[in-house]
Amino acid sequence: MSKKVSLSLCMIVKDEEKTLARALNSVKSFIDEIIIVDTGSTDKTKIIAQNFNAMIYDFKWINDFSAARNFSFSKATSDYILWLDGDDFINDENIKKIENLLSNLDSTYDYINAEYILGRNEVGNINYSLRRNRIVKRNMNFKWIGNVHEYLEVYGTGLNGDFQIEHGKIKAYTNRNLGIYKQMEKKRLIFNPRDLFYYANELKDNCEYKEAIKNYRKFLETKQGWIEDVKSAYSNIINCNLQLNMKDKIPNIAFESFKEDSPRADICCALADYYLEENKLKQAAFWYRTALDCIPEKGNIAIDNKEYYTSIPSLQLCLCYFKMGNLNCSYFFNELAASFIPNSPKIKYNREFFENEYNKPELKKPEIDYPIRLSDYVRYL
Repeated sequence: MSKKVSLSLCMIVKDEEKTLARALNSVKSFIDEIIIVDTGSTDKTKIIAQNFNAMIYDFKWINDFSAARNFSFSKATSDYILWLDGDDFINDENIKKIENLLSNLDSTYDYINAEYILGRNEVGNINYSLRRNRIVKRNMNFKWIGNVHEYLEVYGTGLNGDFQIEHGKIKAYTNRNLGIYKQMEKKRLIFNPRDLFYYANELKDNCEYKEAIKNYRKFLETKQGWIEDVKSAYSNIINCNLQLNMKDKIPNIAFESFKEDSPRADICCALADYYLEENKLKQAAFWYRTALDCIPEKGNIAIDNKEYYTSIPSLQLCLCYFKMGNLNCSYFFNELAASFIPNSPKIKYNREFFENEYNKPELKKPEIDYPIRLSDYVRYL
């Protein structure tokens, strides 16, 4: 392929023999050099990298992801740098998009972000993603910041790329990140707001829910966090309280979050779930409908579970209205859910149920106008 700019791939790896070839195969058509920084592999990672003519550097692990990533960037020689993790990959459609980007790239751009796919639902649709700065101009000397959950600090002229990179984790989960934070805490290092937020996330993921809540609260008390992290903190506090069987705290936490910014769909759904469990069906339906009314901010780089804006509240409204005795409205919301996840087994199951119900002589299936719109539900109340 012809390119207007050259591109280096920079990776830090350790024991990635199961996924490294997948990652490198997905970039080989457009990469000019491969920089592999190995932080202590004991498997075949280096052999696999050698098969792709990678330049391999050993780096002593010092519990600092940024140090390793900055070292990898220092070895690049191309116009631009792309970074990937060892379990990331790019599918054929997005390979073509990146090739097209590099063939036409205006070199005035200093950085390019892309969608990072973190999860897919039962039928393969993206339901969990964020945006990250992926390609950066080498001579800008951008730096990674943070021992763990590091971020690339960029400035200048940016571009929202139209390509996606997928995270395909295979290795078993470890508590390595939590261990780094606990070492930082033991050394009495100062935690900035971002550190507090991600430390709390690690505590939550390792089932230390009370400590997680404590650190989320410390983060919120700083009043300096990014608003999307603030909303995520409230959402995670709710989840921690659920794990601790303290669900009665959910309404106050949700309403506290609404004071910070406009409601986010996952928090609306959590509040609705609380009312549904309490059998307060009208309140539950209200908050599920509010979740459907929430609109993700275009271009927002935050982690977001798209299903909380679409299929999850739709299916829950199907249940709510069925419990309230409104079969037609229940049917409507199942069809609305089908517009988001048409091939879901849940949709199929519900449709078979409704078909049996509407076969009863006293019942008539309502006519639905397609394409279906949320506001149409009032016709079936």
